[in-house]
Amino acid sequence: MSELSPLQQQYIKKRRQERHIVCTVRVLIFLLFLLLWEIASGCGWIDSFIFSSPSRILKTFFQMCLSENLMHHISITLEETLISFFLVVTVGTGIAILLWLFPKASQIAEPYFVVLNSLPKSALAPLLIVWLGANMRTIIVAGISVAIFGSVINLYTGFQDVDTEKLKLVTTLGGNRRHQLFKIVLPASIPLILSVMKVNIGLCLVGVVIGEFIGAREGLGYLIIYGSQTFKLNWVIMSIVILCIIAMMLYAVLGLLEKRYMKRI
Repeated sequence: MSELSPLQQQYIKKRRQERHIVCTVRVLIFLLFLLLWEIASGCGWIDSFIFSSPSRILKTFFQMCLSENLMHHISITLEETLISFFLVVTVGTGIAILLWLFPKASQIAEPYFVVLNSLPKSALAPLLIVWLGANMRTIIVAGISVAIFGSVINLYTGFQDVDTEKLKLVTTLGGNRRHQLFKIVLPASIPLILSVMKVNIGLCLVGVVIGEFIGAREGLGYLIIYGSQTFKLNWVIMSIVILCIIAMMLYAVLGLLEKRYMKRI
């Protein structure tokens, strides 16, 4: 491998410096927000009972780890999210592949997927509780319902946007639609699948929390509802902060996976 020219090295160095600046500014903004929040709460500018404060949230976190089995609630929500995410990825990709393989079926099913994707999923959660009962299975289904239809639509649209000239070439060489799928469509759609996965992980978390709001006795969604009903607002805000951290971590993992794949191609 040839060495980089001075201009290339200068460009790479400049890009790294820009990334470092962006990361530093992000961290400083976050720390400034926490500082202002703590000062506003301590000085009485905002009601500390309603808005809490970073120090009170941190204290509540450690207290609940010892007395309320907080880690169990976090693990339940994380488990439900990962299961629903796995099912959304596998089932959604499978349905999108079937729709691409059978164009007439896709023409029939497309309006139904559009309507189902437009439905407010929070309205379905009470029905799911009645149909399936108040258990983990229902919450996983709630998580799936939020992401599955949009995932199918996006993946199927991406499959259709694959270079038609390459598909014609496969047909010219004697290949069929199955060969087009495995030789052209799926390899070309891996970046799209990874991008859709990054969106789905957040949607699955939202769906799981919606399900926990209504029919759970454990999980972070349950803590939010229970805390709001008993005016333990430190519990509520702490649970929301933990959900934000979980969402960021899961998104970062998928982003790292996407970056590693893009470097290989």
